[in-house]
Amino acid sequence: MPETPRLLLSLDELVPSASSTQGGALWKLAEQRRQLDANVIRLPASGSVALHVENALDVLLLVVAGDGHLDGSDGSLPLAAGSLAWLPRSSRRGLRAGPGGLVYLTVHARRPGMGIAGPAPAAEGGEAPCALDQVCPHCGRMRAEARAPFCAWCGEPLDPGAGR
Repeated sequence: MPETPRLLLSLDELVPSASSTQGGALWKLAEQRRQLDANVIRLPASGSVALHVENALDVLLLVVAGDGHLDGSDGSLPLAAGSLAWLPRSSRRGLRAGPGGLVYLTVHARRPGMGIAGPAPAAEGGEAPCALDQVCPHCGRMRAEARAPFCAWCGEPLDPGAGR
């Protein structure tokens, strides 16, 4: 059965209804047969996403409300409502919210879900280290950067003490 276009949400209703102190994902694209991932993320006042590198995906970032800065290898770019940024794969990037917080939409190609492969062949040197402390408990994906305060994939807050 073919898919049909439909309205998913109204940002004019979503953003004001969320508490200004609430951080993380306010909305996620959840349609089963989608080819894209999209999230509306809120960074509370003076919140940040640590500098990290995304090697697999280009990301479009649209600022919906608030202001802040997009940090990269070449410095810092100011962000305000209506700013549209391209974050090319392999670029170093981080975000800092201004005093009123920052709400933004990210859109990128859908990542395949994490799978469980069969056991790896035994190799000299013993077992590989356990990496469970680096997995986001909200979306199940590996942290993009150790000790990041928010998951780079879903935007949910992370335990800063976990990870390496």
